[in-house]
Amino acid sequence: MKEVRKLKSLIEFHRSRGLPPPLHPLISVVDYAAVRLSPENNNVNWVFDFYSITLKRNSALKVKYGQQQYDFDEGVMFFISPGQVLRIETLANEQENKSGWMLLVHPDLFWNTALAKKIKQYEFFDYSVNEALFLSDTEEATLNGIIQNIRQEHHSNIDRFSQDIIISQIETLLNYSERFYQRQFITRRTTNHRVLDRMESILTQYFQYEKLSVRGLPTVQYLTEELNISPGYLSRLLKELTGLSTLQHIQNKVIEKAKEQLSTTDLSISEVAYELGFEHSQSFSKMFKSKTHLSPLEFRASFS
Repeated sequence: MKEVRKLKSLIEFHRSRGLPPPLHPLISVVDYAAVRLSPENNNVNWVFDFYSITLKRNSALKVKYGQQQYDFDEGVMFFISPGQVLRIETLANEQENKSGWMLLVHPDLFWNTALAKKIKQYEFFDYSVNEALFLSDTEEATLNGIIQNIRQEHHSNIDRFSQDIIISQIETLLNYSERFYQRQFITRRTTNHRVLDRMESILTQYFQYEKLSVRGLPTVQYLTEELNISPGYLSRLLKELTGLSTLQHIQNKVIEKAKEQLSTTDLSISEVAYELGFEHSQSFSKMFKSKTHLSPLEFRASFS
């Protein structure tokens, strides 16, 4: 059984990574080149009680997060929220030439601010969004500038404006990250099309091999669990690629199978509905007509 280590504070994180104590208990900007990761901890599962946003270059890491493993061997960002489990595997020579930064923020910093609620709406903090953010040089420079502002502000003398300014800069960082993720959906179409192909394959196999009358229709949750990505991530990806929601894709596959049954078998409408996993034939007929503008009987009659 793998060891689980929970780090409750930024002080504990700094100590675990061979860093000097943070200047502030609720926020820290870390030079990634100074972070010490030991291969001896490759089998440790880590849980943080704080947010972690990391941008790194030239670091031979494998991060297992949300049940998937990713190689971070290019300049990338990834986002971890409190309570999530991750495992970091590093090579013996991992320290060579690495660079970047980590922004660590305890949720208490956001207490009684709008960002306390809003931060949960950023989908890249979702447990199952496992695609790291790849950045252009210009995008990276933009984020580096924001981090420099945060570092400068929290290294300066703290006054009554400090918290508001720092939180504003963090929100700006998150908003730019959201913009760059949206760009990534467009520019990384090869990867995204692979997800679409996998989804189509999963649906085809489900309708081909499973007893729908027993299991019922496939759900959005079933699909996202099979693909190991979050519902929100899949929905946004499909909207970008096809203009359709996940549910619409499932319904289209249902209609495709229904047309096959209606045109090639003598099953009654109720029997077709039952074979496709509908509890009530009326629900099947209503969906079929909404998608084809024909009732199941009218569709079948067109083949007579």
